[in-house]
Amino acid sequence: MSGYRLHDSLALIAALVVPFLVALALVPFRTDLSATNSALILVVAVVAVAALGTRVAGALAALSAAAWFDFFLTQPYGRFTITDGDDAQTAVLLLVVGLIVSQLAVRARRLQGAVTTDASHLSQLEGTVRLAEGGSSPEAVVEHVRHELIGLLNLRGCRFEYGSLIGHLPRLEHDGALWLGLDTGETEATYWPDRWPEGETELRANGGGHYYGRFLLDPVPGPLPSEQARLVAVALAAQAGAALDSAGLAHGG
Repeated sequence: MSGYRLHDSLALIAALVVPFLVALALVPFRTDLSATNSALILVVAVVAVAALGTRVAGALAALSAAAWFDFFLTQPYGRFTITDGDDAQTAVLLLVVGLIVSQLAVRARRLQGAVTTDASHLSQLEGTVRLAEGGSSPEAVVEHVRHELIGLLNLRGCRFEYGSLIGHLPRLEHDGALWLGLDTGETEATYWPDRWPEGETELRANGGGHYYGRFLLDPVPGPLPSEQARLVAVALAAQAGAALDSAGLAHGG
């Protein structure tokens, strides 16, 4: 099971269990706490689950919270029945507010993750530019980019091949798309939709309109990285190409 699937599964389990445990913990205090206060505490539990999980987990947590609020904290206790009109209204509000707040929490977490990712990508590009402009050898820039690509694209390995093109490998294009080439008898290129193909994939390093070599990517089988990560990879390869071009090295065919 992949890390993402395991995380999603654990989030769904938490969506069922956490509201249950919180509601159960409130049972000794249910005669002292108002229904509104109990509901607010359960909303906090829903937000906690949503902040760590998915939209589905957040919605499930809201449903779970409303159900256990009914079962443990409203009369008649121990039954999924509400006889008091105010308690019924509170249960409905708990469900609605839980659903809304849980989705907002998931969205906020994703936006925070996107900001963090953007900052990381910008740092990678800035580091490569500083290295190239700082007088480092083109070989050092190529090695730096090779190392960055492994982490950025979650690769098992990556090597750089100087010189002429040999063979017809899948290619990561300048727009981040993965090009598989032309099938026999076809006139339009084939693009891999969302997963890495088997074997190596090339990422070319061009500078000053010339081809200098290619990074040969050895990806972990599975879905492609995000489009943003692929575009950053292309930009890094372009920096390597520019460093090779600035050094006046002979370009490949």
